[in-house]
Amino acid sequence: MLNWIGIAAINMAIAVALGAFGAHGLKGVVNVQQLEWWHTATLYLFVHALGLLLVGLLIRLRYATQTTAFLLQIGIIIFAGSLYAMTLGAPRWFGAITPIGGVLMIAGWLWLAVTTFRLKAPIN
Repeated sequence: MLNWIGIAAINMAIAVALGAFGAHGLKGVVNVQQLEWWHTATLYLFVHALGLLLVGLLIRLRYATQTTAFLLQIGIIIFAGSLYAMTLGAPRWFGAITPIGGVLMIAGWLWLAVTTFRLKAPIN
């Protein structure tokens, strides 16, 4: 079993670092649209990293499955990663994969709902 709490903590550290870089290192380097992409990526990374922390705790308590965590983590990487990449110069068409990450994050939260509605007791 993966240590999702540790992975969430790494995600949060990355979110803080990339947020600071975007606020200080990208001023005057990228245009307003690109800076907006960066901020959106950082916001979603941070919010979903916190969510992943909660999911990690729920997995340890056997109230959730790793499927939720995998969906969230892959979604974070694709969603935020594609926005960061476009901000740093990747072709604009690269944004076509951004919604895939969003769909995976939505699927992760829905999977958590499904599994918790099904539970009468912790998962064994």
